[in-house]
Amino acid sequence: MSDGPEEQTEYWPRDRQQPTAVGRPRRTMSRTERARAARARRRRRTMTGVAIGALIVVVIGAVFLGSRLWHGLFGTGDDYAGGGVQDIVIQVRSGDSTTAIGQTLKDANVVATPKAFVSAATGNSAITSIQPGYYKVRTEIPAADAVTRLADPQNRVGRLVIPEGRQLDDTADVRTKAVTDGIFSLISKATCVDLDGTQRCVPAEQLKEAAGRSDPAALSIPAWAAQPVAALGDDHRRIEGLIAPGTWDVDPSAAPQDILARLIASSVAQYEAGGLLDAGAAGNLSPYEILTVASLVQKESLPADFAKVARVIYNRLNDPTHRRLEFDSTVNYALDRQEVATTDADRGRQTPWNTYAMEGLPATPICSPGQPALAAAERPEPGDWLFFVTIDKQGTTLFTRDYTQHLANIEVALRNGVLDSAR
Repeated sequence: MSDGPEEQTEYWPRDRQQPTAVGRPRRTMSRTERARAARARRRRRTMTGVAIGALIVVVIGAVFLGSRLWHGLFGTGDDYAGGGVQDIVIQVRSGDSTTAIGQTLKDANVVATPKAFVSAATGNSAITSIQPGYYKVRTEIPAADAVTRLADPQNRVGRLVIPEGRQLDDTADVRTKAVTDGIFSLISKATCVDLDGTQRCVPAEQLKEAAGRSDPAALSIPAWAAQPVAALGDDHRRIEGLIAPGTWDVDPSAAPQDILARLIASSVAQYEAGGLLDAGAAGNLSPYEILTVASLVQKESLPADFAKVARVIYNRLNDPTHRRLEFDSTVNYALDRQEVATTDADRGRQTPWNTYAMEGLPATPICSPGQPALAAAERPEPGDWLFFVTIDKQGTTLFTRDYTQHLANIEVALRNGVLDSAR
């Protein structure tokens, strides 16, 4: 057998170039060299992995930031599907456009984009005429569903209606035993809303506690009512009359103190816009005294006689003989009841409101007077009357300055069954 070079020549074709050796002849690697080579290969693989990982992070970050920028500028362009996740209450504010409402819904996670809501609301007259207030909707619902829910009057919540002449506490009619909701009860009922099958309300007792214990400033008590409010300490009736009658929107999710503060602030603004401050200055009375007189007018007479009754009140207050008002309504107020006539025992009770037992006005208004009663208190009808009595069930009321004539008028009222005993 010949040596290696001769066999190499026979293995490769003659016309193919023979391989050329480069460098020193290879010898077997030592154990140290193999370990060093292995470490080098691992370092190369690690660096390659790190580079690839960094590249992936950069790409993902760029995609994420680009997506956020795109959606921030142009919206997702998507719409939710399905029946939503949970019930919530949102507020539509006065003057809100459809776009503003859509943004409110987007912020509350009700609709996916304001654009989707505006598109779904286009041509819907119920949305364009929607009233300010609070509405129950659901999170993550289709924009068309949101439009339907807002257009449905049944989904409006927090609507509070306070009739003229209503007082804070519930009252009971002595004869019929019927109970009339006071303002606290009316507010409580207005806050009731069913969220995911659970009825939630702000209890009247919590409102009453907030009225008595909250700092007057936190209740938005105006400066012109601060002193009489403070004088009653923690009696909840200290805010009587400061919540005006009318239709209000109450946030069902607000705390009792905040609910009262917003109602008082809005009522005070309404009173002052109606001229209460100017009327008080003109009559040498405080605005609070005007409000108190108006509450007596509201309780003691029918609208046709408001201005005359207001004059009787001022005439008695200014009488040089220190004549007391002696109004049954002020006796009934402290007893939380309605009664045309009162008993001797009732009239003898010492309360901050009983004008049989003390001179001057009661400590607070005895109800929330309406605008006609306020107007009468601000501009009473000229006259010298000191007495009045309603003589029939049609509401006919007779006014006089003469006490003997007044007694004769009371006899007429007794014969007609209007009074059970003399005033």
